[in-house]
Amino acid sequence: MPGHRTMGFCASAVALALCALAAGCGGSGESVGGGKVVLRYTWWGNPDRAERTEQAVSLFEKQHPNVRVQTSFSGYDAYKQKLAVQATGGDAPDVMQLDYRQIDQYASGGVLLDLAKQKAVLRTTEIDSGLLATGRVDGIQYAIPQGRGTETVVYDVKTWKASGVALPAQGWTWDDWARAVRALEKKTGRPGATDPGQSEDAFEVWLRGQGKALYTKEGGLGFTAADLTKWWTFTDQLRREGAVSPAEQTTQLDGSVENTPLGRGKAVSDTNWDAPSSGYLAIIPTGIALAPMPSGSDGTPGQYFKPSMFLGVSAHTGHAEAAAQLVEFLLNDQGAAKILGATRGIPVNETIRKETAPLLKDFDKTVADYQASLEGKLKDPPQAPPSGDNALQTTFQRDYDQVSYERMTPREAAENYVTEAKAELRS
Repeated sequence: MPGHRTMGFCASAVALALCALAAGCGGSGESVGGGKVVLRYTWWGNPDRAERTEQAVSLFEKQHPNVRVQTSFSGYDAYKQKLAVQATGGDAPDVMQLDYRQIDQYASGGVLLDLAKQKAVLRTTEIDSGLLATGRVDGIQYAIPQGRGTETVVYDVKTWKASGVALPAQGWTWDDWARAVRALEKKTGRPGATDPGQSEDAFEVWLRGQGKALYTKEGGLGFTAADLTKWWTFTDQLRREGAVSPAEQTTQLDGSVENTPLGRGKAVSDTNWDAPSSGYLAIIPTGIALAPMPSGSDGTPGQYFKPSMFLGVSAHTGHAEAAAQLVEFLLNDQGAAKILGATRGIPVNETIRKETAPLLKDFDKTVADYQASLEGKLKDPPQAPPSGDNALQTTFQRDYDQVSYERMTPREAAENYVTEAKAELRS
């Protein structure tokens, strides 16, 4: 999803910092007549998220009559592009919604405020320490997670049950998963799963199950070409057997559930993030279920609770305290939590999460129950990925396409990827 640091961005970030020192280059935020503070707050999302957000903001303004909040939202791609333009121009909104892969870029570019400076206003004591750490870069808290999600094996319940193959169970391993998808293919005549070889997210889960990581704390690769060769050999063999989807189907993946093999009725299961899996409900009316991701052979879990999105404050806001109050409200206010529900993922505030759980309905409840079943069983999430990860997701899928079309061996593709990844991460 979000972009990686380019030379252009870095140059603009320097210009932004110099601009902030100049008398004529004011920061974000303004005051209006009567001393009322005006904050700009932006996010990405759909109309439902927007409607609920507007209701929550209205409640905030009632509680803080000296503050008026100007809001705006758009779809993710448009939001990402607009925020990049605002950031490089020194005009980032006072409070902004951020993705995991934007934090390193904007923190290192001088766009985000050190939120520790607002600790008197902004409480984080009820957020899991491991989850909270994902918003830090070089030890500085630049962003706070607002919701959390985790990966899942989402499957067609009716088809899987009718096959007679044992349903997924907590603690199953990748070998168990492979046996299941092979059996599903034999019983149903269609692949048991979307080929996960093309997914950097699935690879990360597999890698963490081996006790390794996608990236080191210093931002370099946390695995070798041999590790990636092993993963791609594993998935390629399943593809050759027909147990997972063929190349012509996986190369059509575009991030939507509609274009997955499961969504097109061409596979029995998929690996996806929990909340977005709600999209399958409209396609598979007989029902879907969520199962844990497979673990390592010794039971080490690879999946983790990932921040679904973050809140950050502009380093150049003219009203840092008021901006921090808005972040505090969105994270920790019970009234806000009741309005927002799970529109940004399951809440990260532990007290809020417990209080709102009984209020959730439909698929929000499915996701909450799924996450509750994993509580205390997963390891801490990794730190925010380095800026180059965005470009590398595309490289990862492109190189695996070469494997699935049998133009490269798993080893050749893995060595090619590692070479390019190291170069990208150094740039």
